[in-house]
Amino acid sequence: MLLTEMAPPPGAQEVAGLRARVRTARRGALVALSASIALLATAQLLADRAATREHALPLAVLSLAVFAAALPALAITQYAWGARARLVRQRERELYAAARSGRAHPLTRLAVACGWAVTLLLGWTVPRFFREAAMYAFADALTWAVEALSVISVAAGVLFLLWWARDALGILARALRSGGSPGDPWDPGHGARPREGAALWTGAAVAVAALLGARAHLWEPATGVIYALLTAALVCGVVTDE
Repeated sequence: MLLTEMAPPPGAQEVAGLRARVRTARRGALVALSASIALLATAQLLADRAATREHALPLAVLSLAVFAAALPALAITQYAWGARARLVRQRERELYAAARSGRAHPLTRLAVACGWAVTLLLGWTVPRFFREAAMYAFADALTWAVEALSVISVAAGVLFLLWWARDALGILARALRSGGSPGDPWDPGHGARPREGAALWTGAAVAVAALLGARAHLWEPATGVIYALLTAALVCGVVTDE
């Protein structure tokens, strides 16, 4: 009997469903991260180009609103992603005595942490836009809040780096001892799955990077180009099924 004609072992279909849920949660977390950075960068770019204080104030408010919404959105989506990933790794260990879904986690976690850092850095500049809009008292209050948040963020970043290094070394040590995961014939693995979404994610990443470059004054795109980049970042992330 061919392998493809054999019934899957007990639990294989459950693990396949859990892996699908992880991919869905990962997509949601990445969409939230890329959209947050793109929206923040765009709002701040437009605020920089505002001709008057009256025009700058709505954009400053928009920037603050996006930042305030981004923090819980990132926390919730990434918590859901992590919880589902832990569940599937636990089930894989029960069935196969090894977790196939944990190989790239150190690099993924580091990339997500960099996304958090970029989001926070953009958020820390929000008080300046209120000050330029002549909202001095509110800008001072925001500055105090941002300074408190920055201290918490730096402490969290140090703790993350220590935890990440320990976790990465642990994964490397386990891989060297076991020689790698034995695999699972009923799951073709990442290499055999369709990769149509890779081009869309690349487009979203390029658009977000271009907006960040403009925000850092590395180049000066026209306003229409900024809107086009924002649209590309949002559409590429939303329409991808990967």
